[in-house]
Amino acid sequence: MPTGSFEIICEVEPATRPDVMHVRHQIGVMSGIASAFLIPDNHIGRATVSSIAVAHEVALMGGRAIACLNARDRNVLGFRRDLLTAAAYGVDEFLFVYGDRPETGARSDDLTVKSMIAEARRFSEGRDPSSRPFRLGVASGLRPLPSWKFDADFLLTQVTFSIEALLAWRASVDFPGPIYAGVLVIASAPMARKLSNDIPQLAVPEPIIALIESDRNAGVEIACDLINEIRESGAFDGVHLIPVSRYRQVAARLETRP
Repeated sequence: MPTGSFEIICEVEPATRPDVMHVRHQIGVMSGIASAFLIPDNHIGRATVSSIAVAHEVALMGGRAIACLNARDRNVLGFRRDLLTAAAYGVDEFLFVYGDRPETGARSDDLTVKSMIAEARRFSEGRDPSSRPFRLGVASGLRPLPSWKFDADFLLTQVTFSIEALLAWRASVDFPGPIYAGVLVIASAPMARKLSNDIPQLAVPEPIIALIESDRNAGVEIACDLINEIRESGAFDGVHLIPVSRYRQVAARLETRP
């Protein structure tokens, strides 16, 4: 069970052009509420600035970064290159994900999240003993964990809008490391409907869609309320917050709460 302080890992919107000013702005705005920043990797199948490069930028700004790396877009050699690059730039926290299938082209099937963990452990063991070991995370749906995921250092759950579902799942899992619950800010009713159609397991309940249709700020309030419920439950070590375009409003709202 959780033993430390409650953390908020804020996901940033990645840069899809050779300019990281928008990323820097997000870091600056959310620095007052964020324990760390998660940097996506080729988000939703679109090319973005390297998550390792952005994680290095976060460190230069005084923040803690977790670089996401997906299996979809790299083979074993490319993954080893990324680990070397990360080590050279002092990036040592990662979230490994399988990655959605791209809308066009084929994915690489050389890697799985399981093999990425094993490869990263081997790489980390071969580094200078004075180097900080890599800290590796994986994602999970609200279902039983396969045994290999227990080799990770931390776990991020899928987004849900139900505290009851989260707590029921948490009670069934005896994971030794920190677990962070996924919280997504729904910015608009069209976004909610698209998410529900594209990813049924993340379907947004109709009452929430109705609230957001009548009040454009409702998505921020719903997410902040859920974060507080998760915090008060004492069942999780923190949340993985995905504020999308509403990062200013979320930061302002959470800064006013105890």
